[in-house]
Amino acid sequence: MPTTILTDDFFDGLTSSTKDVTEAETLPPACYTSEEFFEFEKEALFNREWLCVGREDWVKNHGDYFTTTHIGEPLVICRTREGELKALSSVCQHRAMLVAEGRGNAKAFVCPYHHWTYALDGRLMGAPAMGQTCGFDRNDIRLPEIKTEIWEGFIFVNFDKDAAPLAPRLTSVSDALANYDLTHAEGAMPDEPMTSPWNWKVMMENNNDGYHANKLHHGPLHDFIPSELATFPDMPEGSAGYLRYNGTLHPDAAFNPLQRAVLPVFPKLTDEDRHRAMFANIPPTLSLVVTTDMVIYLILHAESANSHSMTIGWLVAPGAMSEPLFAERLDMNMRSAMEITEQDLHVDRLVQVGLKSRFAVRGRYSWQERAQSDLNLWLVSRYQDTWARLKAPLNAPVKITA
Repeated sequence: MPTTILTDDFFDGLTSSTKDVTEAETLPPACYTSEEFFEFEKEALFNREWLCVGREDWVKNHGDYFTTTHIGEPLVICRTREGELKALSSVCQHRAMLVAEGRGNAKAFVCPYHHWTYALDGRLMGAPAMGQTCGFDRNDIRLPEIKTEIWEGFIFVNFDKDAAPLAPRLTSVSDALANYDLTHAEGAMPDEPMTSPWNWKVMMENNNDGYHANKLHHGPLHDFIPSELATFPDMPEGSAGYLRYNGTLHPDAAFNPLQRAVLPVFPKLTDEDRHRAMFANIPPTLSLVVTTDMVIYLILHAESANSHSMTIGWLVAPGAMSEPLFAERLDMNMRSAMEITEQDLHVDRLVQVGLKSRFAVRGRYSWQERAQSDLNLWLVSRYQDTWARLKAPLNAPVKITA
């Protein structure tokens, strides 16, 4: 008979993953494979944390919109005629048909099923043949709105209307990225997300794992950034993100066959910036791979315990896209980046298989995996706080009145 894994002992046991990296052990395999745990994780993380959905310049013009999902919730992000950024549920409030697909520019969202029409701010503007419906008032109906915030040009949403702002808890990460001026960086609209059969945390961990870099990726595309040159700055208590720096063997190193920047370097970088790469992480949805001429961003969309999708995009310095041979130089970088990524994807797929094995254990970390223990600190505090909150009503004393 199946039994729940959600017990006091399970959550108490997670504390061992929050110790210093030299003492910590990995999270239990069930945190990556159990659908029961994923349902708990929705409440602990995805219903309450800030989730990246894209870049503000994807909706720079009035009427621009794009659609996305997080934990299966279909959303439409748009720019209203008044210039406001809105994140709305794309679920029609009539019969649950989606009112928007893909991306584009629109004057309104028209449900294709019965032609209910919504303004770009979510107001119901038209509902054909509803005049005989008792008590129906279109002014009472609108697409639900989700809280939004912009950080470094990225759009974040939060399903919790009472959530604390994100930016004040990312000051250390913002300071580290200041010379890249990501708010004004340029980039094209990325391709549709790619779906992968492994847990979102496997992907988040891989994105930030310097320990494997010179093992899995050994060769000319990666050997200029040795794992032993990794450093992990301490984050202030309550930080919503964390960082990994990695020194390089020469300035302006880049992931391409030349091992050097081929696009214009971000103009405000210091000498220190130009001798390292940076990996910035805002869990549970955004990872940045930062080099002197390009930033690759990865937006994770959790779908189940055993699957997620990922949007991959890039940013370059203002004006870089107008440079001669930009497309060819970008292709040089992206071909190499995707070759490295393919190696990662193969490993991640097999890690998920291994996590389901009866022989999977809670392992130990190398010092070069400090980013993993930093992620654990962020995760476990939220897991344990949510468990305490959810079980509290079960333990509340029963009041008997005469």
